[in-house]
Amino acid sequence: MQGYGEHYARNLHTWICQYMTDNKLPLHRYGNCSTSVLDDEDIAQSIQLRLLEKASTSYVRTQDVVEIVATPEIQDKLEYGAMRTTITVRTAQRWLRKLDWRYRRKSNGMYVDGHERDDVVEYRSTFVKRWAEYEKRMVTYNNDGNISTTPKGFPIPDGRFRLYLVTHDESTFYANDRRKTKWIHSSEKSAPQRKGEGASLMVSDFLTPDWGPLIHGNQAARLIWKAGTNRDGWFGAEDLLKQVEIAIDLFEAKTNGWAVGLWMFDNAPSHQRRAADALSARRMPKGPKAGWTHRKDGPKMRNGTFPDGSSQALYFPDDHPVMPGWFKGMEHIIREHNLWPANGLKAQCDGFKCPSGQADCCCHRLLFTQPDFIDQKSQLEEYITSRGHLCDYYPKYHCELNFIEQYWGHAKMHYRTSPQTSDINEMEQNVLRCLDNVSLLSIRRYANRSARFISAYAQGLSGAEAVWANRKYHGHRTLPPALAAELKREARK
Repeated sequence: MQGYGEHYARNLHTWICQYMTDNKLPLHRYGNCSTSVLDDEDIAQSIQLRLLEKASTSYVRTQDVVEIVATPEIQDKLEYGAMRTTITVRTAQRWLRKLDWRYRRKSNGMYVDGHERDDVVEYRSTFVKRWAEYEKRMVTYNNDGNISTTPKGFPIPDGRFRLYLVTHDESTFYANDRRKTKWIHSSEKSAPQRKGEGASLMVSDFLTPDWGPLIHGNQAARLIWKAGTNRDGWFGAEDLLKQVEIAIDLFEAKTNGWAVGLWMFDNAPSHQRRAADALSARRMPKGPKAGWTHRKDGPKMRNGTFPDGSSQALYFPDDHPVMPGWFKGMEHIIREHNLWPANGLKAQCDGFKCPSGQADCCCHRLLFTQPDFIDQKSQLEEYITSRGHLCDYYPKYHCELNFIEQYWGHAKMHYRTSPQTSDINEMEQNVLRCLDNVSLLSIRRYANRSARFISAYAQGLSGAEAVWANRKYHGHRTLPPALAAELKREARK
């Protein structure tokens, strides 16, 4: 045939002979492209887990993929004749891209300092169990913003079943925080930049997946704070407590008092601050002392509680013949509990570094482990529970669980492209406008992302595993339980 080569002529001859012999026409193979080995999810997942394990301790190279494929575990999963025993480095590069790996400068992500520390992991495991109980009373939403699940009622003590998640955080906006990368024409000259971060505005806000920012009528729970000397000062525990009081008033007005709020805070020391008269063994003297209070010029410490539930005064009565109104001291308090050992106790171990697992090495340690001291709530939690609501704290170093963090990021993305101002009032209006630009749909998606992390930790995944699983199942609110179990089994191998 004119225009075709010798190979085509041979094929045509073969097809004619086959038709004359078997009366069959050849089938075309257009669209029948070869499939990738990675289309097998079992193989792809095994390689992915090995790479994640490698990335947690060192750098990932393309050669690592070649070596992983050559392992007996992967070879056993390959069908006979499906591929060669090994792959080339170029194939490994293509596979890395298909597995969502990119060769680029590493960006800042989830903080890991302390993230997997033993005490933090222990608190996280108890937190996710509490969260499972909270979620039974919540309405959840899918990534389209529609209701996904509604709670099934069951009896509770106060009769207010419906639970609303209200999360809190603070973030600071700076006047000179501008977008650094943009399209620039080659003829554009460099302009002088403003030195430093510029004036700042701190925003303390409450966010819910149900309504977005906590607002009722024309009043918002959001607080704008000009932090610094000769400005509004520094935002502290007392300032937050005043804001919480206003926020709960708005919440109860919005729900007409028929719902309970779950007020969530990060584990910052200022949020964990206790009331001035709260129980604390810290800085307690061992013996009696006149005029002692836990805080300078503060009130006397409140009464403790004996194991039988009766009250224990920590100060001698005002009519005491020798020490009227004096603080009793740790030794006397411990003796009233009948816990003072025959050999006595020192006030505190050196540097307060008590032996691990020992509860009676010193007076401070012994009091720290008593139920009434352990159960002492923060000032914030005491106030919130006194109003009939729930209060809890995210695990330390787990900002990924607080969806308001993404809310800040979204708002700051808009803020960095907004017109730069030199007037603080105009800057405040820009900040408020950018915060209001974050849609309720986005907020619900951010809440789902945090819920996926909680689901991952509830199923025993580590931080790195939770990040990968969150990306893979970004369309879900929770992870499939079977997948999480498989991930852990593969990771242990």
